[in-house]
Amino acid sequence: MSELVEELKGLIIEVLNLEDISPEDIQPEEPLFGEGLGLDSIDALELGLALQKKYNITIDAESETTKTHFASVNNLANFVADSRRG
Repeated sequence: MSELVEELKGLIIEVLNLEDISPEDIQPEEPLFGEGLGLDSIDALELGLALQKKYNITIDAESETTKTHFASVNNLANFVADSRRG
């Protein structure tokens, strides 16, 4: 799972053009939105599209659980891993 977490950190930095941030700067349990990394709804949309494309998964933007999946890198890693299995 740690390999997927590191992969997701790199994807977040690449997709969102976070030039001043390295993967080591992103704590897996820290919030991606608001207080933590400070991402916004546009970032969520871009990241969601990148995840769908890279991992061939489906993300339901209307689902309340989607907010939970995008809460942290750890949550994203669990969501991607579960989606790839199912």
